[in-house]
Amino acid sequence: MLSLPNARPYEFQFPLSTTALIIIDIQRDFVDPGGFGSVQCGNDEIFGKARAIVPTVKRVLDIFRSVNGHVIHTREGHQPDLADLPSAKKLRQISAPHGHHTLGIGDQGPMGRLLVRGEYGHDIIDELTPWPGETVIDKPGKGSFWGTDIHRILLARGVTHLLFAGVTTECCVTSTLRECNDRGYQCCVLDDCTQGFDAQQVATSLDTVCAQDGLFGFVGTSSDFFTAVNNHSPAPHRRRSAPIDELLSRYRKGIMSPVDVVNFVFDKVERYKQFDAAVWIHLQTREKAVAAAEELINKYSDKPLPPLFGVPFSVKDTIDVDGITTTAACPQYAYLATFNAPAVQHVLDAGGIFIGKANLDQLATGLSGCRSVYGIPHSVFSTRHISGGSSSGSSVSVGAKLVSFGLATDTAGSGRVPAAFNGIVGFKPTKGTVSAKGLVPACRTLDTITVVAPSVPDARKVWRIIAQHDPDDPFSKLPHTLPTWKVDFRGPRLGGFTFAVPPPASLSVCTPEYRELFTQAVKTLRASGGRLVEVDYSVFEVAGDLLYEGALLHERMTCLGLDFLKTQLEELHPVIKALFGGALANPPSAYDVFRDQALQIQLTRKAQQTFDTLRGGVDVLVVPTTTQHPTIEQMVADPLALNSKLGTFTHYANVVDMCGVNVPAGVYVDGSGTTLPFGITVLGGSGYDAKVLDIAAVAEEAFREGGVKGQDN
Repeated sequence: MLSLPNARPYEFQFPLSTTALIIIDIQRDFVDPGGFGSVQCGNDEIFGKARAIVPTVKRVLDIFRSVNGHVIHTREGHQPDLADLPSAKKLRQISAPHGHHTLGIGDQGPMGRLLVRGEYGHDIIDELTPWPGETVIDKPGKGSFWGTDIHRILLARGVTHLLFAGVTTECCVTSTLRECNDRGYQCCVLDDCTQGFDAQQVATSLDTVCAQDGLFGFVGTSSDFFTAVNNHSPAPHRRRSAPIDELLSRYRKGIMSPVDVVNFVFDKVERYKQFDAAVWIHLQTREKAVAAAEELINKYSDKPLPPLFGVPFSVKDTIDVDGITTTAACPQYAYLATFNAPAVQHVLDAGGIFIGKANLDQLATGLSGCRSVYGIPHSVFSTRHISGGSSSGSSVSVGAKLVSFGLATDTAGSGRVPAAFNGIVGFKPTKGTVSAKGLVPACRTLDTITVVAPSVPDARKVWRIIAQHDPDDPFSKLPHTLPTWKVDFRGPRLGGFTFAVPPPASLSVCTPEYRELFTQAVKTLRASGGRLVEVDYSVFEVAGDLLYEGALLHERMTCLGLDFLKTQLEELHPVIKALFGGALANPPSAYDVFRDQALQIQLTRKAQQTFDTLRGGVDVLVVPTTTQHPTIEQMVADPLALNSKLGTFTHYANVVDMCGVNVPAGVYVDGSGTTLPFGITVLGGSGYDAKVLDIAAVAEEAFREGGVKGQDN
């Protein structure tokens, strides 16, 4: 914890890792002559004081950037057609009989139309130009929450504390601070990093913030902040640094370059082929990857680096990469992609380096990893045991440390199960929050592009980059329709959280080793701030049965194309052929389809109520990711029944619109003496991705401390 000891009304303490710097409206329109601010102020001498805070603000900003802190800039302004400008705001001041407002919002000024987006005056001043990866909130109001996604952005980053700078103190700065206070954030405004156009109002506004023992927050100074940072000597921390951040740190320090990393990756990929030759369906050529790395180096020479600069990644071969054939592990289905899927493009724009297309269960159908004509990948822990599927190659590529992360998919557990079998993190976001364009559909209403990564912070970093609303994806959710919740500034470990688990009868399907490890995991969660609460688990079990026993299986077939399945059925992998062949021979009636649709809607509502903490719900549901870890021989011998068992705790999540993340939670030794991984999944309701990741990070940290029997420290 850092501290501002001289803050009012008392010492302000904050953890740098979960503190964001919010710079309010330091845009040309507010601090340069001729903008809306000069009109608003009406006094050139007073107006000039607003610009005087910029050097101090920049020093604070530089420190946040040096520690990879969260930085958020806001800009007040309106759409060019002023559709988001209320008449009261437009007319109130300019209509004052004896006022000095000769120009109003939207009128032409020296720097373009006043407070209109896209105009020169609307942009942030050059000294504080946002870096790649920093958030810019375009707000139509004086506060920052109406008409924006700032609350969800803060939640996504796990922010608990806020430091404020900007203009004007009496208006936009304290308006936003008070909005943040209502949502549970600990807020402190740095009084020498903010300024307004009325000295008395500035003083009164700051006094009001910290009045009555901190009614709205704290008021501190930048000098205390600089001292706190300079004196801060981070003690060894329980949580390991995220591998992606470690790589970026080395780039910034000049210890290595993206070209070095690319060559290292391809050397390792070639060596790993001798251990497992079935990880990849298509590998980018070393020459093209090196060229991409060199292009990045040239593009960002002497410039701030984007958040995934030079980070190597894999892509499941159901996700389109421009100019590369997408096979879905089915040669008969293959086609040449003519554009990058938006998720891939977002990663490339953030500096990622594409390495290759990863193997999978054919047509993304199965949890085994044993259903590909391109070979059977095995777990990184054992040549005898399955890798899990359908995102088999993606998970192995990360588990074997061939790449830093992978873009995978999850329709019924396809990202979580293989992550568990390879000892890595597998995060399934809320469906409709990551664009599904450029994705071979397995089941359109359930499909989600996911992230597999070495750690929860890495998965979270990539998720924040790819989870961008796509208006061209008909299955996407509008961000403002997703839930938000109050923040506990203490974090889930100190502030606590509630969780539920399946009843003993449901857990009986697990092997004894899995049951024991899950029991230990629950104990660890309770010791880490969790409070165990009982819920009606039957909702989830009924929903799980819908996936393959109801009309949703036939939706999968419709998405793939009935004509394709009928004409190519004999050419498919034998297990896929058996699954779809049986379904083709027994189609549902229209009555069955409508019945199942109605049941799915009812179950989804009940499931979401489980996570409504305002009405007695829990924060998360915690389950074993899967039930056992079969050998390849066992899976090949009993592919359908065993696959169904593996999905016991994953199938329902997509059906009732949940998000979830697999977290490595220990290892065990099986009867043959093989050490194998165990994972739990932290599940939440639709849109609760950030909460799930917050609690998953607590779990990951606790397990790495050795809180679970057998955990490798």
